[in-house]
Amino acid sequence: MKRIKTDILVIGAGSGGLSVAAGAVQMGAKVVLLEGHKMGGDCLNYGCVPSKALIASGKAAYGQTHSAEYGVANAAPQVDYAAAKDHVAQVIAQIEPVDSQERFEGLGVKVIREFGHFVSETEVQAGETVIKARRIVIATGSSPLVPPIDGIDSVPYLTNETLWELRERPEHLLIIGGGPIGMEMAQAHRRLGSQVTVIEGDTALGKDDPEMADVVLTNLRREGIEIVEGALAEKIEGGEGSVTVHTKDGRSFAGSHLLVAVGRKSNTDKLNLEAAGIETTRTGVKVDDSLRTTNRRVYAVGDVAGGLQFTHVAGYHAGVIIRSLLFALPSKAKTAHIPWATYTEPELAQVGLTEAQAQDAHGAKLEVVRFHYNHNDRAIAERKTDGLIKVMVVKGRPVGVSIAGHQAGELINLWSLVIANNMKMSQVAAMVSPYPTIGEVNKRAAGAYFSPRLFESAAVKRVVGLVQRLIP
Repeated sequence: MKRIKTDILVIGAGSGGLSVAAGAVQMGAKVVLLEGHKMGGDCLNYGCVPSKALIASGKAAYGQTHSAEYGVANAAPQVDYAAAKDHVAQVIAQIEPVDSQERFEGLGVKVIREFGHFVSETEVQAGETVIKARRIVIATGSSPLVPPIDGIDSVPYLTNETLWELRERPEHLLIIGGGPIGMEMAQAHRRLGSQVTVIEGDTALGKDDPEMADVVLTNLRREGIEIVEGALAEKIEGGEGSVTVHTKDGRSFAGSHLLVAVGRKSNTDKLNLEAAGIETTRTGVKVDDSLRTTNRRVYAVGDVAGGLQFTHVAGYHAGVIIRSLLFALPSKAKTAHIPWATYTEPELAQVGLTEAQAQDAHGAKLEVVRFHYNHNDRAIAERKTDGLIKVMVVKGRPVGVSIAGHQAGELINLWSLVIANNMKMSQVAAMVSPYPTIGEVNKRAAGAYFSPRLFESAAVKRVVGLVQRLIP
């Protein structure tokens, strides 16, 4: 057995782990990185990157069938599903070098391609090597959750990990789960020519503001996607090319393929956390505000920490703990400024509190400002007028923003900046947006907050009247 010592040991080479390793080694720490599967983790290989690439293929096909309104004749797209998957693979391959073992070894990180498990509070074994580290970071991410539905083990099914191996377009794709992954893949496959049925046990896009989710769901249904809510999958039967999902309320849905997209589970099984005195919760590793586990030498970042499961959160977590790991300075993770987006068309984005959450937290102090896309000139020009922005404001400061519409994922960036820096609506209103841009939606929302104060105020009108009479 080989034994080595290091300053920082990172377990997992996904977004969070790679960010910690790169930051720490470039600032002078000795770093060992363990990865038993693929460099880049879920995001690069199975999640954000491939899904957005397939969404782009679907958007290209949809554009051909909906171009007449722009003065260009509609055309029937000749979809080659295998070629679309080749496009996905090419996108992954282009990004891969940034996350590669070679790059990180070039930075000075010792990379060991083995899974790791704790053998003591300060030691982790990976293959034939035991690493003793001053500080350890768990960044093992999450995996698709497959619920114990009767019959699921006897039928072929896909997850976000295995979907990318499929080379033949599904004739009729059944999707269990109406969250972001389910809805993104539903629209992509519908646009590529599949019939799609989404089976959701509760409410589709249920973690988002219902008013905003409705904008997206209405559009998805308009495109021909069957979305069945309140339908809890109870039994699955069938075989290759023919699968039937029976729901608790007695309904049945038949299709050629099944995608299970009901959520994620934290990857902790291989870690032997008990040996290090690390406690877990129902959602992952137990951490405090500084992302420290119950073993003060060990931190957890990203999905495995049991909070918001987004790639950008893992990257943010890395920045939080670097301060503590390298400089022994206090640093806490916050969530109020963390945005998220669902990349359907139209997109759905959120930062801070939803309207319902803000109402519960602030009551009568809350003001809700709305601005609709159909008043934005660029949206009108591009025929992207479905959607709105909703800003929750308390004492002149935004506490939450919900956006459903074209480029919502881009627009939410500004509001993350505003909330992160405790800025006021007046500072957003002072911004100048180039005309015509979709970005004007943000400024117009700020303007909608001030309009009643300026144009409906008797006091303002009296002052203006006095100035006009008294100043020559």
